[in-house]
Amino acid sequence: MAFTEQDPLLPSIDNDRSQRSKPAPVGPLEISRSTRYAILAGSWSATFLAALNTTLVATLIPSISSEFKKSNEASWLGTSYLLAVCTFTPLYGRLCDVLGRRRANQLAVGATALGTIACAFSRDMKMLVAARFLAGMGGGGVFTTSSIITSDMYDMRSRGLAQGVSSLFTGLGLGLGGPLGGLLSDLFGWRWAFIMQIPVFVLSLILTEYNLHYVTPGVGSSTKEVLKRIDWAGCLTLLIAIGSFLAFLGVKFNEDLPWTNSLVIASLTLAAVFMVAFILVELLVAAEPVLAPVLLRQKVPVMVGMSNFFVSVCTFSITYFFPMWFQIVALTSATEAGLHLLPNSVAMSSGSLFAGYLMHRTGKYKMINLVFGLFPFIGGLLITFIHEDSGPWQSWLSIIPLGFGNAVVLQTMLIALLAHLPDNLMAVGTGFGQVFRGLGQVIGVAVSSAIFQFKLDVELRKRIDRPDAAEIIHNIRHSATLVAQLPPDLQQAAKDSYAVALRDVFVFAACSTLVAYIVRLPVPEKSLDHNPKKGLIENQNGISHANGNRAHDGEENGAPPAATVSNPVTPRQ
Repeated sequence: MAFTEQDPLLPSIDNDRSQRSKPAPVGPLEISRSTRYAILAGSWSATFLAALNTTLVATLIPSISSEFKKSNEASWLGTSYLLAVCTFTPLYGRLCDVLGRRRANQLAVGATALGTIACAFSRDMKMLVAARFLAGMGGGGVFTTSSIITSDMYDMRSRGLAQGVSSLFTGLGLGLGGPLGGLLSDLFGWRWAFIMQIPVFVLSLILTEYNLHYVTPGVGSSTKEVLKRIDWAGCLTLLIAIGSFLAFLGVKFNEDLPWTNSLVIASLTLAAVFMVAFILVELLVAAEPVLAPVLLRQKVPVMVGMSNFFVSVCTFSITYFFPMWFQIVALTSATEAGLHLLPNSVAMSSGSLFAGYLMHRTGKYKMINLVFGLFPFIGGLLITFIHEDSGPWQSWLSIIPLGFGNAVVLQTMLIALLAHLPDNLMAVGTGFGQVFRGLGQVIGVAVSSAIFQFKLDVELRKRIDRPDAAEIIHNIRHSATLVAQLPPDLQQAAKDSYAVALRDVFVFAACSTLVAYIVRLPVPEKSLDHNPKKGLIENQNGISHANGNRAHDGEENGAPPAATVSNPVTPRQ
């Protein structure tokens, strides 16, 4: 080191003391047990709420849509949230690398919290749909950042069990959203289903703010550099493409406009044009695409992504329409209708833990997937045969194989994806898998809603034949709660029509999960008794680089790299 005349002969005691007192940054495998558990509590509580928001409106839809007299537009309460999830989820894999884990996670949690607050105080359907979209902008990021943070703190073999515990909270949120929403709606009104979430969001932000400070491989970036690296064009074109497709389904099937209508033609054309634009942007324009071409060129990530897509189509088609069967066809309360999703919640949580435990013990995932991956199809078939006279066993337990099997599939496919990726693509790979889940969620709800509305209209016209039939059918489709107030003859016709329309949705869901099973059959086995290599990876511009970047936590650029641990079974304390 060279000295100049301006340098003091003796080092400053104060400077030396401050450097000695400053704690050395540590890696995610070296943090203390208490710190690790505090981080997990913060991220998993937010994951629970994000999952809860995904299914919360399933039992709130009749109350909300009837208050605003917009029952035929009710599907937007689900699809607006899921549209934002699938559009913005890919960003968070990148943001975890350029902003750091803490800032990316808190950005996601903050957006979800603001959207949830706006939902509670919405005054009309348009405002509520916009608020749901804002919440979804963060909701997808909560899932992605939480998964990345959990993966950081465990080695590959222990990661399966840790992700299983993480999915326990996701399963609880997805399963409790329906019954909790119905209960609060019956007791206090639907707005309280959103208000009660705010304290938990605050707790999550506090826990991550004070504990999430470990360092990870990456390059510190200024705000300007971060903004440049975000694939804004990719997100915008994907948003317009999926949004236009949803608009097409809405105007064609919810509003019953003819194929020759200008709105139908325009929305379908925009969807096709912007989907092509999205693909071109990802392949030719974006510096760091949200769907990394390096992953699209690999067999395993593509198969995992397609499996995630069809699994999510199945899961959300059932989740959004299963409670409706009990509320409209069986004429139960919103609370009881929502409670029928509770066995699904327990099954999903059990399936996640079961898959994580088996992968942790055996170091394998393929056979688990092959055996239990058939369960969702069996569950879908059982749900399809539900009718008004079904006993409690079929009404309450038929959904269990679906929830258990899908949880096992998602867990094993996540680990299969991570096992085939090097460390420096872990965050991007996690986001890659999540974006296919997000697309499956929004397409599942939108397509099943279109199937339902189309079939419901056809069946109502078959069964109601009287001078004022058009007005009655319009009222039934615009206010689901009206069915319970109809005269006996009209009520039975409406119930039968709903039953047939819902059965078609359940058949669609069962077919989706069968396709998912076939798609992932070629995914190869890979032992989990290793850590992914930090080898050379070809980036999107075709330039190879080593995975040995400076460490950062998104807060202090240029922090020294974290120490490494050689294939630990559990994180070092």
